[in-house]
Parts: sequence; C-alpha cells; structure tokens
Amino acid sequence: MHSPAALPDATPTTSSPQGWWAVCLCADWCGTCRDYRAIFDTLAQAHPGVRFEWVDIEDESELAGDLDVETFPTLLIADGASVRFLGPLLPQAPVLARLLSSLQAGQGGQGVGADAQEVFERVRAARAR
Repeated sequence: MHSPAALPDATPTTSSPQGWWAVCLCADWCGTCRDYRAIFDTLAQAHPGVRFEWVDIEDESELAGDLDVETFPTLLIADGASVRFLGPLLPQAPVLARLLSSLQAGQGGQGVGADAQEVFERVRAARAR
C-alpha cells in the first residue's frame, strides 16, 4: 500500500469560495480504479481543504455525460469554478499531490475543453452539501 503524499493545504489561487476539487472518473469493473480508491479516500481524509469526489461513470453516467473517458483512472481537477486539468493519472498518491501543487501554484491547467467544464458543473451540482 502506498502511503499518502503530503498535499498542499488547498488554498485556492482564485477568489472562488468553493475551493479545489479532485474528481476521479472511474468504473467499478476497473481493477486499477478499485486499487486507487483506498489511496484516493486516504488523501481526502488527510486534506479536507480539497474536495475529493469519486464518480463511477457507469453508475452515474448522467454526471459524465458525453465525455469520452478512455483510460482509468481519469482525474478532473478544478479550482472551485474552472476545470484546470482533465486526463488520465498514474494511480499513485505522489502523482496527484504534485499535480495539485503545481495547479494551485498557477502552473499548467490550460486548454481544458467545454466538455470537462460541463462534467465539473454537473458533479458540483450533484454533490452540493
């Protein structure tokens, strides 16, 4: 089992009051996703400033919409208002930690399409607390 990597405290680089989101788009039949779930959940508990959401794209197909997820796990990272990253990610805690850190520092996150933004908005609406 991988130990969770330290994630930044999730201070948004934007004025968005919602904070950062890490959304894993997976499927229950995917063994890699099942293995990643424990790591993802541990990171969520360790870093309450980042909202971690698990979306099974088959059980919750309405959230994924027409987005074509080709590789699992696929992560969607948003700053609370805008998607900054959408793509496959190695299922390792340090990889996600580095990605979040670089995005929060304002590095990368350009060129994410409208489909990704629509998925985020559906997830955010469905998981509103």
